[in-house]
Amino acid sequence: MSNKTVLVTGGAGYIGSHVVLALLKSGYIPIVLDDLSTGHEELIPSECEFIHGNAGDSILVSSTIRKYGIGSVMHFAGSIIVEESVDNPLKYYRNNTDVSRGLIQTCVDERIYQFIFSSTAAVYGNTETSPVSESDPLFPASPYGASKAMIERILCDVAACSPLRYISLRYFNVAGADPWHRTGQMTENATHLIKVACETALGKRSEITIFGDDYDTPDGTCIRDYIHVSDLASAHVSALEYLQSHNESLILNCGYGVGYSVKQVLDTLQSISDDTLNIRYGSRRPGDIAELVADSSRLRSLLNWEPQYNDLKQILSDAVEWEKLNIKPILRPRQNQPASVYKTLL
Repeated sequence: MSNKTVLVTGGAGYIGSHVVLALLKSGYIPIVLDDLSTGHEELIPSECEFIHGNAGDSILVSSTIRKYGIGSVMHFAGSIIVEESVDNPLKYYRNNTDVSRGLIQTCVDERIYQFIFSSTAAVYGNTETSPVSESDPLFPASPYGASKAMIERILCDVAACSPLRYISLRYFNVAGADPWHRTGQMTENATHLIKVACETALGKRSEITIFGDDYDTPDGTCIRDYIHVSDLASAHVSALEYLQSHNESLILNCGYGVGYSVKQVLDTLQSISDDTLNIRYGSRRPGDIAELVADSSRLRSLLNWEPQYNDLKQILSDAVEWEKLNIKPILRPRQNQPASVYKTLL
């Protein structure tokens, strides 16, 4: 078992692939496990071992842990679309809660006691507090948020009766792409605002819809805290380093503490791209809430984390540049890129 060898479930996905790059840069050895249901193998660097399979397959996970001497687990695999979870809740309780419970059981059985969990700000639901802190009550407004809150409870209960220690990172709105175009969001039929907006700006979509302009916000549209995916990736490495030196579990918000409305995001994109978006207005989506902004002071203080890309224009610019590549990475990570590439960039 090695403190440097990390099993990354969902490591071929949007956030997972960025974290793999950050791990490589910091001298870790990520082992990627992904069933490729939404992930893309070409986003995995060539020096990483890749296992095609499901995180809920206890036999496969156990054999992988033993074969590679895994010392810790980062868990990204799961389903993430809020409105889909409202229409198909059982899918989310299966793909998120059930799979995660099985993975946690396997970790305990194999004596893996360092666990980083990909959670979400959706666990807070329709909070009246802004910014929201980790101590605020959880009232998830969607099965997606509820499925993640259940996993956090499982981790808490298991940590209370075993050596397992975990850090649950509650993401706010993750956006952007790797500044060096090594990876980015490749989700088909994406619903995330910035992804959809960039596709619209480049003609991949004919229009973009603002879902609700009658919220109790200054311009009537939803307000969110957008965090650059590369900053989020570095937070995961800091979380792992914390777990390796402290015998305690944490729950941490991942955001910048600044909110932007849907209209502000679209206006900023139009200003940097010199394109006029075809904007439509629609009704509110189930599960959406008016405002969600992070109090990330614990993340900054406990993990000594400092963001490098805390700028909406940077987030949008990186996302647009990724889209311009036809959603294909310049460096083709699975095609024998040397390890030095990943350790010197970022």
